Amino acid sequence: MHRRAALIAAVTVATTAPALALAPTATAKPGHHPPAASTNHQMVKSLSSWVDKHLTPRTHFMMAPDGSSGKTQGGEGIPNIDSVKATIRAYYNADSNGIASKTSSPYRTEMQRILAKETKKLKALYRQSSRHGKKPAIVFDADDTTLMTYDMEDGAMHFNYNPALQDVWVQSEKFPATPGMVAFVTAAKRVGFTIFGVTGRNDDQKKATVENLANDGYRGFTLDRFYTKWTGVGDSQQPNYIKCATSSCTTVEFKAGTRKHIESMGYDIALNVGDQFSDLQGGYADHYLKLPNPTYYLPSPDLPGVSEPWLSPRTHFTMKPDGSSGKTQGGEGIPNIDSVKSTIRTYYNADSNGIANPTTSPYRTEMAKLTSSVTPLLSTACWFGKLFGVNPAIVLDADDTTLMTYDMEDGAMKFNYDPALQDVWVQNEQFPATPGMVAMVNAASKAGCTLIGLTGRNDDQKAATLGNLSKVGYTGFTNANYYTKWTGVGDSQQPSYIKCAAAKCTTIEYKSQTRAHVETRSGGNYTIIANFGDQFSDLIGGHALVPVKLPNPTYYLP
Repeated sequence: MHRRAALIAAVTVATTAPALALAPTATAKPGHHPPAASTNHQMVKSLSSWVDKHLTPRTHFMMAPDGSSGKTQGGEGIPNIDSVKATIRAYYNADSNGIASKTSSPYRTEMQRILAKETKKLKALYRQSSRHGKKPAIVFDADDTTLMTYDMEDGAMHFNYNPALQDVWVQSEKFPATPGMVAFVTAAKRVGFTIFGVTGRNDDQKKATVENLANDGYRGFTLDRFYTKWTGVGDSQQPNYIKCATSSCTTVEFKAGTRKHIESMGYDIALNVGDQFSDLQGGYADHYLKLPNPTYYLPSPDLPGVSEPWLSPRTHFTMKPDGSSGKTQGGEGIPNIDSVKSTIRTYYNADSNGIANPTTSPYRTEMAKLTSSVTPLLSTACWFGKLFGVNPAIVLDADDTTLMTYDMEDGAMKFNYDPALQDVWVQNEQFPATPGMVAMVNAASKAGCTLIGLTGRNDDQKAATLGNLSKVGYTGFTNANYYTKWTGVGDSQQPSYIKCAAAKCTTIEYKSQTRAHVETRSGGNYTIIANFGDQFSDLIGGHALVPVKLPNPTYYLP
């Protein structure tokens, strides 16, 4: 026991600080130090408790809207897409089917506040506009300006745009009014404004859109004052008043050109209302009103020679991992999900099909730095552990710790988890190795550490997972020391050493108690030198000298 205690003390001092330094989210704030303890046993227990408190996701992010931050921010610095979805759903008070509340939500509250404030300005805007000697007008976009698309975006499309499905919703006139907007348009019409619509929907969708607006209670939108985009088929051709730099017009070229055309007919556009900055860029309006929408992002370059830096998305965000920030941050304060996807794809250097670059990416660079730094420390700890005879081991999660799932998550699932499809990938052993991990893990095994696999994959997937690990070059994993989760069918039942607060165990209950079991005589009497995982839930709960967090912004498992 003296040798074991000495090793624990030595390894803790030698490896904890540098390993935690490689996982920034697991480190304490400056000036915070692990508490002192009088014995080695107390020290390890106290250290584990201290570390757990700091095993939490980041909450502050810097993200450019174009995805370029994926080159610079590192995996932990990218808003996790599952947390972003949870935040958006909290903002819309959406249910588990992706259907927004039609009575109460932070989104509805924010929209009502914005429009109540703008309604008070209408008379002054009208007087100001009238001085131009033209007819005062207001221009409105359609989607998420006058018609709310959330139930389609989340409930039907799961945040993956599908133009065919969108057309079904449009032609079926399924969209409710954007909260508060019917009353605002009515008030504007009462003041005397002429109402125009300018939307990226196409000419084939014009009639259904105007009917949808009328069905929702809008008055003032007419076919002759509602501008949709041409299809290039039959009579639906680019108008001669729209001039574009290339054969394919940008959103700003189309919308700004249309507003210019409206003003050429004797109107003054006092206010331009839209949910996208590209709805507002390009001028030809006295004022603009940006409405919140974190569910998609439609960027567009500005007109040549025009610079409007104030018409650009926010780049700094505060977001808690559980989605609760959707109740407090407002729509512009939530990372836009399209920008998040773009940032993640930049980080993995993924192509348009959602396949990560297999040779070079910011992700691979970050993993190479982490594993090259950890490998000598880990190998030394394993060597000393073997020398002292304390049965050293390392614990490793599977998905995105030893096996990289990105191509499945993005390319196959489009960031919407599908357990049936996941099982196909598992059984087919389709996953490449996580960058840098084969060399690091094999070096630890060679230096004297036993490899312990601990994954949320189930018992029916165990053989295929071990086969996949062997296929990509890992050499030390064994069936006896590879722990998968029970299915509850046949012999695959919850082990007696795992006790959970409810019928369904949490990830932390399952993994921490399995690590505790590994430390017992019946589990092998191992000393767990390090515990590697891409999720904080892989690491919380102690029973390892050093937790090492790997980057993964593609899903969040609390």
